Amino acid sequence: MIGIVDYGAGNVASVMYALEALGIEAVLSADPVVLSTADKIIFPGVGEASSAMAKLRLTGIDSFLTSYREPILGICLGMQLLAAFSEEGSTDCLSLINGTCRMFDKSLVKTPHIGWAQVQYNAGNALFEGIKQNDFFYYAHSYFLPEQEETIARSENSTIFSAAVNKGNVYGVQFHPEKSADAGLRLLKNFVQLHVNNREEQA
Repeated sequence: MIGIVDYGAGNVASVMYALEALGIEAVLSADPVVLSTADKIIFPGVGEASSAMAKLRLTGIDSFLTSYREPILGICLGMQLLAAFSEEGSTDCLSLINGTCRMFDKSLVKTPHIGWAQVQYNAGNALFEGIKQNDFFYYAHSYFLPEQEETIARSENSTIFSAAVNKGNVYGVQFHPEKSADAGLRLLKNFVQLHVNNREEQA
């Protein structure tokens, strides 16, 4: 079962629909006790960083996410909140990955960055298995995480930024896989299947 973090952020319904289309059982909850029973966690989000972190701290989900040891997938704002800090509201985030989320330079590009953009990913990461290199994914964001050590995929909007990150059990994608057609559904399926083969071999 996949746990989906419910903290009042947008795009939760579309994530649920995408998982349903894949035949994947999911539970939406704001209760860390319920979420702790899940095999994996999806941490979606559309909204503002400081208010989102306030809600996570109020419910105790912040502590739950930092102690959870199974795979986590942050989506859009969810990915940004995995970082150490966001310039949006000068917000301390979860520090599950390194880096500071920054705002696109409005003098160079239209903000927010909305629409389809190509993604170039590092070969060998299971999250992108079966997805064409330079395939298009859908974005809707004003802040971004610069390319860094944990970056496993990148896109460009006047500057190269992290399209996806991975550190241990923690994964994040800046784009919306639930709105990215077949490539997005494949990525969600890949996430759900992470480590399944390893568990079967140990059984």
